[in-house]
Amino acid sequence: MTSADSRPTPDSLASTLTERQREAVEYTDGPLLIVAGPGSGKTRVMSHRIAYLIGELDIPAWQVLAVTFTNKAARELRERCERLLGGDVPDLQVRTFHSWGSQVLRREGGRVGLEPGFSIYDDDDQIRLMRQILDQLKVDTKRYAPRAILGIISDAKNILLDAQHFEPSVGSYFEEIASRAYELYEKRLREANAVDFDDLLLITHRLLDSNIDLLETYQRRYKHLLIDEFQDTNPIQLGLARLLAGGHENICVVGDPNQSIYSWRHADPKNMLDFKKFYPNAKIVALDQNYRSTQTIIEASAAVIGNNQGRIPAELWTENPKGSPIVIAEAYTEEEEADLVLQEVMRLRDEDNVDLNEIAVMYRINAQSRALEVACNRHSLPYQLVGGLKFYERREIRDMIAYLRVVANPPDDIALERIINQPARGISAKSIDAIRSAARGLGTSEWELISDIEEPGHELRSALNKRAVNSISAFVDMIKFLADRSHQVSVTELIDVTLERSGYKRLIQEDQDRGDERWDNILELRGTANHLAGTSPREELLEFLEDAALVSAVDTMADDEEGLLTLITLHQAKGLEYDAVFMVGMEEGMLPHIRAMESAEDLEEERRLCYVGMTRAKRHLYMLRAFRRSFRGMSGASLPSRFLDELPEEFTVRENSIRTSSSRPRARQPESTVKTPMQVRAKLAAPSPVPAGPKTSYAPGEQVTHEKFGEGIIIAVDDDRGDQMITVIFKTAGQKMLSAEYANLTKVEKVKKPSKMRSQVDGFVDT
Repeated sequence: MTSADSRPTPDSLASTLTERQREAVEYTDGPLLIVAGPGSGKTRVMSHRIAYLIGELDIPAWQVLAVTFTNKAARELRERCERLLGGDVPDLQVRTFHSWGSQVLRREGGRVGLEPGFSIYDDDDQIRLMRQILDQLKVDTKRYAPRAILGIISDAKNILLDAQHFEPSVGSYFEEIASRAYELYEKRLREANAVDFDDLLLITHRLLDSNIDLLETYQRRYKHLLIDEFQDTNPIQLGLARLLAGGHENICVVGDPNQSIYSWRHADPKNMLDFKKFYPNAKIVALDQNYRSTQTIIEASAAVIGNNQGRIPAELWTENPKGSPIVIAEAYTEEEEADLVLQEVMRLRDEDNVDLNEIAVMYRINAQSRALEVACNRHSLPYQLVGGLKFYERREIRDMIAYLRVVANPPDDIALERIINQPARGISAKSIDAIRSAARGLGTSEWELISDIEEPGHELRSALNKRAVNSISAFVDMIKFLADRSHQVSVTELIDVTLERSGYKRLIQEDQDRGDERWDNILELRGTANHLAGTSPREELLEFLEDAALVSAVDTMADDEEGLLTLITLHQAKGLEYDAVFMVGMEEGMLPHIRAMESAEDLEEERRLCYVGMTRAKRHLYMLRAFRRSFRGMSGASLPSRFLDELPEEFTVRENSIRTSSSRPRARQPESTVKTPMQVRAKLAAPSPVPAGPKTSYAPGEQVTHEKFGEGIIIAVDDDRGDQMITVIFKTAGQKMLSAEYANLTKVEKVKKPSKMRSQVDGFVDT
C-alpha cells in the first residue's frame, strides 16, 4: 500500500474533473447511478472515485471492490488507480465478475465440494464433455447439437435453475433431452472438480445466498462496491451485486442502457433502468459531455439511437469541432467493399498521417472478415483479427495448458484425455474409450481409476494390453512427479520441466513445417507467467490457469503496437475507440441481423449495436454496404440498412462525393445484363408501381411490396418446381419464400430514393 505522504490530496485528485464528474466521485453515502454516455470519461470517474475512497477517506484498498467485464478494462482501471494513488497498490480489488467469482470459490468452494485447484472449462471443453454425455445417452449429435444443448443449460443457469429445478420446467422433447444431459453434465463436472463459466457466478451466488454467515463476512469486507457496464449485467450478476451491497448499500453502478448489446449473454438493460426501483434513495448523475468524437458523429449517432423506445433519455454534447461528414458508400460486392475500405485506409495513413492502429474495420458477424483479410493480404497491409483464432486456442497452447490443468487438478478428465497420448505413448483411442467407460461405470474420475493401474487385479488390466498398461503407468508417474514439482518451482520452471518430461518439446522440434512457429507460441505462453503475484508456487499456478481460462478476445489485442489495422466485430469493439472507423455490411439482414427483424426488442438491440459502432469513432466515420453479398453459400441483392435512413442528411455525404482512384479495380460483372448498381437502379426506376399479375416474372434485385409483409427485395428465384418460387428479404418481416402465382406482389419504383443511397463504387469523399 502506498504511504499516506505519497497519496494525492483531494484537490489534486479533482483538479482535472468537471463539476459533474466531481459530483460522481465524491458522493459516497449510499447508492449511486452514473449514466455515462460513450466517450464521457467514465473510466476517469471510476478511477478517481476509487482513489478518492482510498486516498482521501482512508478506506483500505481491499475493502473497495470494483468489477468490470473484461480483463482489458480491469487492467486499464487498475493502472489508472495506481497512477492516481502514486504507486503499486497490491490489495487493490479491480476484477472481472468471473475472476472475482473464481477467487471466492477458491476460498469458499469447499462448502459445496469444490477443491481449490478446480478447473474452469471453456467452450471447447464444454463441447467435448457434452458430446461424450450425448453419446452416453445415445442421442444423435447431428440432430441435437452439443452447443445447442449447452445453450439451454446456460439459459437455465442464468435464471438460477440447476438440473434438479430445470426438470419440472421441461416443455418439449428437445428440452427433455437437455434436462437429462444437464443432470449428467453437472455430475461429470463434480467428478472432474471442474466448473464452467456460468458456474463461477451461479455457485458463488448460491454460496452467499444460502450461507448468511459467509454473506455477512463479504458484506463487511467490501464496504464500497463499484460496477462498470451495469447495463450488461445478467440476473446472477445483479443478484450478486445486491447481496454484497445489502449491508451498507454503498453501491455505485456505471453504464449506459443505449450500449446494452449482450442479450445473448443474458444481459438485461432493465437492470439499469430499474436501479431506482431497487434503491429508491439512489442518487443519479449523468455524464453527458463527450470528449471523444466530433459534433457530427455525436449528433448523427444520437439521431439513430433516438428511434429506440426503451432507454433513458440523454442528450450527449461535445465541445469538439464539428468535423467531417459521415461518408456513406456502396460497393457492388463484399470484395469491392473491402477494396474500397483498404484504399481509404491507405489514404488516411499516407495523406492524413493516421496510424493504422488508430483505424478499425467493424462488422456484425465474424464471417465478414474473410473479404477484408483477403484485401489486406493483397495490399500487403498488416492487420490484427480480433476474435479469429485466438492465442489460447492454438493446438500447442491448449496442450500445454491441459498438462498444467492435470498437474493442478488430476480429476480433470477432459484435459487428461487431451494429453494422455500427446505425444504418442502407445495409448490408443480404444484404450482411452475403455478408461472412460470404466470410470463412468464406477462413478469416478479417470485419474482416480488409472492412478493405481499397477495394482494386481486392477479393473483395466483385463481390458488393455500390456503395452498400454505400461504406458499409462508411466504417464501416471510423470503427472505425480510434475504435481510434486508444482509445489516447489515457479510456473515458468514448471512449463520447462513439463516440456522435457512429457516429450512435447521434442514433438514440436520435430515438426518440419510449423515447428519454429509453434515453439515461439510456447515461449510466448511461458512469458505470460512472469507477472504472476501468488504467494506460493501453487497459488501462482492456479492464478496462471485462471488467467488463461478467462481471457477474452480483446484482452489479447496488440493495442500498444503501431502499424496494425484492426478487424473486429461490433460486439467486441465496445469500450474501444479509434480515429477512424469503417462499419461494413450496412444492409438489411446483416445490420440489423436477419434474426432480429421479427422482434421489436431484438431490433432495438441491433440499433444499439449500430450506435456503439458509430460512437467508437473519434474523427472519421465510414458506413458501407454491398449491393450484392454472398453469405452462407447464397448470393443475392440486399436492401440498405434502415439505420442508414435514420441518419440526418446534414451529417452525411452520399452524393457528388466520389473520390476516384485509377488503381481501384472496377466492379465485377454480374451474371445478368445489368452491369453496375447505377444501372440496376436505372432499370428499376419506373414512374409508378406496376401491379404484378400471376404470370409476371421476377429477377434478383427487384424491389417489391406485399400486402402483409411490406417492402422487400428479391434475393433469389427458383423456377425448378413448376411454380416459380421467389425468396424475398422484407424490411420488417425478414426473409420469406413465396409462390409468384399466389403472393400478389407489386413491383415498385426503385430500391431506394437517390437522395437516401446511391452508388459510390468509385470512392470516398476527399475530406
